[in-house]
Amino acid sequence: MSDLSLIARHAGTVLTGQLAVMAFGITDTIVAGRHAEASLAALSVASAIFVSVYVALTGVLQALLPVWSEQRGAHRPEAIGQSLRQGLYLCALASVAGAAVLLSPGPLLGAAGVPPALHAPVERYLAVLATALPLALLFRLFSTLNQALGQPRLVTHIQVLGLVLKVPLSIWLTFGGAGLPALGVEGCAWATLLVQAAMLATALWLARTQALYRPLRLWQRLERPDGRQLRHFARLGVPAGLAILVEVTSFTLMALFIARQGTTAAGAHQIAANLAAVLYMVPLSLAIATSARVSFWRGAGDEARARLAALTGFKAVGLMAIALAALLFIAKDAVVTLYSGHAAVVAVGAPLVAWVALYHVVDAVQCFCIFVLRCYRITIAPLVVYSLLLWGAGLGGGYVLAYHGWGPWPAQPTPAVFWITSAAALAVTALAFVAMLRRCLARADGVAENLNQNRL
Repeated sequence: MSDLSLIARHAGTVLTGQLAVMAFGITDTIVAGRHAEASLAALSVASAIFVSVYVALTGVLQALLPVWSEQRGAHRPEAIGQSLRQGLYLCALASVAGAAVLLSPGPLLGAAGVPPALHAPVERYLAVLATALPLALLFRLFSTLNQALGQPRLVTHIQVLGLVLKVPLSIWLTFGGAGLPALGVEGCAWATLLVQAAMLATALWLARTQALYRPLRLWQRLERPDGRQLRHFARLGVPAGLAILVEVTSFTLMALFIARQGTTAAGAHQIAANLAAVLYMVPLSLAIATSARVSFWRGAGDEARARLAALTGFKAVGLMAIALAALLFIAKDAVVTLYSGHAAVVAVGAPLVAWVALYHVVDAVQCFCIFVLRCYRITIAPLVVYSLLLWGAGLGGGYVLAYHGWGPWPAQPTPAVFWITSAAALAVTALAFVAMLRRCLARADGVAENLNQNRL
């Protein structure tokens, strides 16, 4: 089977699971909104904090994908099992760090100016999710292992079944019934905890019983922490996690800055942001699938095939991004109307969606490049680029142009300003990452050619 077929099949399976996980948040948003306006407000604040913590920590664990894919390519299944057990120590450290933030959100709430009335429900919600966090991170470790093995199907099945369980649990625990009192927005958090426990239990059962995992010898006695391996994991994972944190917060903070423009602007931005997040799942899935394939060939010692897999994935991401962006641009008015029947929101939202189409193309390219760069152990430079461009030029530039103006340009307090500056920052980011990837692939080819000449 060709690399393109393998990447497409892998990406399609991952995409299904990613969309199921996104539906967890959509479910809670609908349930909390139906319960009370205050519940929806508390969920908005609490989920922003949790998502920022969670995605940063999952980024640390996701960075182990190239390590395990290379070991698979080198036909060293027992090394994968030993490496996974060392990864448990990294997961434990991440869980402790994340739980500490979730259990003490007071400083964050104060700095963000969250109304005092929301503090108590937000703190209760996050306290429950602090318990769910280790379960979620362990499941992410299992998910990353399956992606490295080129077998994401089992994870996707678990995620879809988790969604089937999540919907009734969130409704029941939030509104009460069958002898259980209504828990309000905290019920959504308890539903998440129960679903994560069920998903992890299923993953552990599969890891114990399925023939796929037997060559890995996962169920060996846990070795003592290996400082060398853990430092290697940290060099990969910490910059990757910080990069994802910068990317996510540059996106979420945009909503906070736009909120001061009023409910119409905030509503239009929410539509645009939701569309951008859904579209992002496509290049993300292709990036995960391609990075697994690139690392497999690198582990097998075939740099030429690794380069070919990277170029194949890049072409697929580019074509899909252009196609999706074109469809979104053509149907922008109809799409916004599906989200809202308010004429004012539609009038502001339709031009924003046009910018989302452009934003998606460059977002897809940079997403793909950063995943493949990790296969070549390049993590620090992307983090620096992210920090300067996404936080500085994108978010900071949008804030200055929207509320202060710059040079001959007066202040333009509209959501479009933030999307324009963010798209421009992402475009420069994508160009920088493409240049890094080209140099990286050329250097890898040169090293491989020299090795072949030496053997001759």
